[in-house]
Amino acid sequence: MYELTIDARFSAAHAIRINGAPEPTHGHDWLATVCIAGRTLDENDLLMDFHTIEDALKDCVARFHNRNLNEVPPFDKANPTAERVAQHIGKTIQPILAGDVQLLWARVTEAPGCTATWKP
Repeated sequence: MYELTIDARFSAAHAIRINGAPEPTHGHDWLATVCIAGRTLDENDLLMDFHTIEDALKDCVARFHNRNLNEVPPFDKANPTAERVAQHIGKTIQPILAGDVQLLWARVTEAPGCTATWKP
């Protein structure tokens, strides 16, 4: 089994709702990480080109950079928790994967020691 892990950083604010009450809006320097895996390599001995995944991840998080997540779809309607951000990133990456390559997980770190991971 081969695995590739790709990171991208972005800065964004959010105010999650807990028991219906919004917390104060605050910002984070987020780290988004995705991990893909597969059993076979292509004709170039690659699981997948790093640049393809890196570009897709950067495109995904670029929409959030220097923004308030509460104002950016899908978080204008969904609670912008770290768990939901990780899920959104993972679901955005999945369609670019081909062959036996699969997403193992997507993770966001919103502060040192505070991470959320989504596994499909």
